[in-house]
Amino acid sequence: MRDAQPSTIYLSDYEVPAYLIDTTDLAFDLGEESTKVTSQLHIRRNPASKTSNAPLALHGTELDLISLAIDGRTLDATEWTQSGEQLIIADVPTEFVLRCETLIRPQDNTSLEGLYKSSGMFCTQCEAEGFRKITYYLDRPDVMSVFTVEIIADAQRYPVLLSNGNLSATETLADGRHKTVWQDPFPKPAYLFALVAGKLACVEDRFTTMNGREVALKIYVENKDADKCDHAMASLKNAMRWDEDVYGREYDLDIFNIVAVDDFNMGAMENKSLNIFNTSCVLAKPETTTDAGFQRVEGVVAHEYFHNWSGNRVTCRDWFQLSLKEGFTVFRDAEFSADMGSPTVKRVEDVTLLRTAQFAEDAGPMAHPIRPDSFIEISNFYTVTVYEKGAEVVRMIHTLLGPELFRKGSDLYFDRHDGQAVTCEDFVLAMEDASGVDLGQFRHWYSQAGTPKLAVSAQYDADEQHYTLTVKQSCPATPGQTSKAPFHIPLAVALLGEAGQLALQLQDGEPNTETADNTEMVLSVTEPEQSFTFTGIHEEPVPSLLRGFSAPVKLDFAYSREQLLCLMRSDSDGFCRWDASQQLGLAEINQALADLAAGREVAPDSAYLDACRDLLADETLDGAMVAMMLQLPSEAYLAEIFHPVDVIALHRAREALRLAIAIALQAELQACYERCSSDAAYAADAAQIAQRSLKNTALAYLMLVDDDSARNLAISQFENSENMTDRLAALNSLVNSAAPYKADALQRFYQNWQHEPLVINQWFQVQAMCRLPGSIDRVQALMAHPAFDIRNPNKVRALIGAFCGQNSVNFHREDGAGYRFLADQVIVLNRSNPQIASRLLVPLTKWRKYLPAAQQLMCAELKRILAQPDLSSDVYEVVSKSLQDYSVE
Repeated sequence: MRDAQPSTIYLSDYEVPAYLIDTTDLAFDLGEESTKVTSQLHIRRNPASKTSNAPLALHGTELDLISLAIDGRTLDATEWTQSGEQLIIADVPTEFVLRCETLIRPQDNTSLEGLYKSSGMFCTQCEAEGFRKITYYLDRPDVMSVFTVEIIADAQRYPVLLSNGNLSATETLADGRHKTVWQDPFPKPAYLFALVAGKLACVEDRFTTMNGREVALKIYVENKDADKCDHAMASLKNAMRWDEDVYGREYDLDIFNIVAVDDFNMGAMENKSLNIFNTSCVLAKPETTTDAGFQRVEGVVAHEYFHNWSGNRVTCRDWFQLSLKEGFTVFRDAEFSADMGSPTVKRVEDVTLLRTAQFAEDAGPMAHPIRPDSFIEISNFYTVTVYEKGAEVVRMIHTLLGPELFRKGSDLYFDRHDGQAVTCEDFVLAMEDASGVDLGQFRHWYSQAGTPKLAVSAQYDADEQHYTLTVKQSCPATPGQTSKAPFHIPLAVALLGEAGQLALQLQDGEPNTETADNTEMVLSVTEPEQSFTFTGIHEEPVPSLLRGFSAPVKLDFAYSREQLLCLMRSDSDGFCRWDASQQLGLAEINQALADLAAGREVAPDSAYLDACRDLLADETLDGAMVAMMLQLPSEAYLAEIFHPVDVIALHRAREALRLAIAIALQAELQACYERCSSDAAYAADAAQIAQRSLKNTALAYLMLVDDDSARNLAISQFENSENMTDRLAALNSLVNSAAPYKADALQRFYQNWQHEPLVINQWFQVQAMCRLPGSIDRVQALMAHPAFDIRNPNKVRALIGAFCGQNSVNFHREDGAGYRFLADQVIVLNRSNPQIASRLLVPLTKWRKYLPAAQQLMCAELKRILAQPDLSSDVYEVVSKSLQDYSVE
């Protein structure tokens, strides 16, 4: 057990910084044993601070201090003290220059925070608090400074030397080294600082902004990856143009650099003008990258670029406001991706993530509002709540205001706060001031945790031709919040009649927002219980509720099977159509559970099968949407529906139902597969992605039947495909089957792609997610494979994370072996990379969901982790909160 609990930081304790740093001059002398960092900071007391005599307290950790000087005078050891991560100088002038020299050892930095080495290259990751591992500084986002950076390194080993801003000078030095100087004219907090030094290839292009600025675009990668940058470059240019067209935001410097790094804790980082990316989020070509990989590159490149305004030019005042930049930017990148591809498919993908990962987080021990009230370790709050739910909150503002007023609000926000570090309240206030819409009650979304529930009932009065929806909202208790004030929830609705959507008119002019043809409304749900009566309804309709998933809530409406089939077949809203298919699939799983418990054969409802048959035959529909509708609710989603969760029973029922569907629709699935097969040259466009998605969904069903015909299809696709999407889909189907060829397929795949780390990560992931018994033994064996490296976060996520987070039936093995395995890996990673260790813990934090026997085994492993000496604050926070007693519904 750790000797002392780390302290909790509270939003309510925020105070403005006592000092400001106007300019920051940094000099790096990069060496193989150590790196010397010299900083020169122009510091002054903050006139807004109430503590005029406060000492100067700088942040720093894992630093060897060489010297400190104020205005040229070297300080002796009696003039400063160290306490934890603070270096304190008690007596400083009102305004002065602080010069500091430190030594750091990037080669030994396994946490991948601050300055570290990856594949022989120096790189940085400073968000959230990594800069304090580089030099002593006021490492908080509300201290913004203009940076000038000098980098000196061996010219042969590190020919490329990059930092933020524009390149202002280069020099060849006499000792075989060279120097670059970078100047960033825009004030920024330390978390946006970046440095890269290495032997890198550069892929270049140019972009002309809407006002004629010529911008050099450069992507730096290892030489072997130079042929994988075209898609990222095209995505960057598309994002730059989209941000001009949709938000009027123009890029502001002469150069924009991206660097791909193999060892990276996150997806990417928006450092001003020097974005550092995980290789998985920038490298793509058809032979090595799946359709999902191409889409991820497009989305992440756009996300980091959009941060130039929503995160850099306007940044967050403190880390409690993280969703200010991340929620807004996720919303922006989601809209961009929807415009680049299929809006409906993108929306369903986002909702799926919310309903599984985010709703689970809301119901667990780490539940928090999108603007948390407190934290122990900020790295633990880079969560799906802050990002994805934060984006949904922005989306709801967009829904309530409409696109024109929302654009006015964003323009006002950027203009009012350019160059400032601000709060979520500043964002909402700009939206209010620009639109005149009162968002007072809406602010509860920022301060209250949990997933609201909407219980909706309906009544039709044929005589009066009135249709009434009664909506009751509630929100379950979460840690620290036992009761919740009513939310302001936008509920988008339509009413379906025999001939299509009905015209809507609310009785008594109740508040709403309606579409141009008056067939859809957004109802403002603001009370614990409200009724909305529609007049002139000449037939009893089928309600289409929560259209477009207009709010991140759980919806309860007693749909009949006939109503769901109607929505699944004919609703104009893609989300509601898909959701109806999922509700029907859930009903089939429930019946399959009952059938298996009673010893009966699982037999899907004939009307449900007919609806699936119609989907397979309809060539006018978006193939990707059809593929999604044909897939049953995932086991992760089922774990949010059933309480307690019997993992084994749910898995067996779902698999039995999948097999029954495959047998019943075998001919239609075969025809669909053949129709979707194509020899056309690969393109990562919406049409081809949809075609491949539907084809591979059909293949996955056909392989369940496990006959020679299906196996031959999979083997042929694996051997002959020229793109990774089809090749990996075939490999996945083979690995999850009894086909003898699967061992050969795995070996051939590895031999063909062992020189491509990102492809081998997919090879690890396919095996980690195999549903067949014995997967944990395979995963443990793969940890000794030469291609696996526990120091590399991508490999950890591909093997350990995929098994524990996405292979529920094997992770939840009844003897607890999966739980012990995860705890063992967390204990190891806690010593080298606490961020990754804490993120891996998520499956164990959900122990309350499961059957009593599983609960005991999971808790035992959490307690074993908590008993470890020298537990990091990252892991301690997650484990200690997971074991706290609290009540949630």
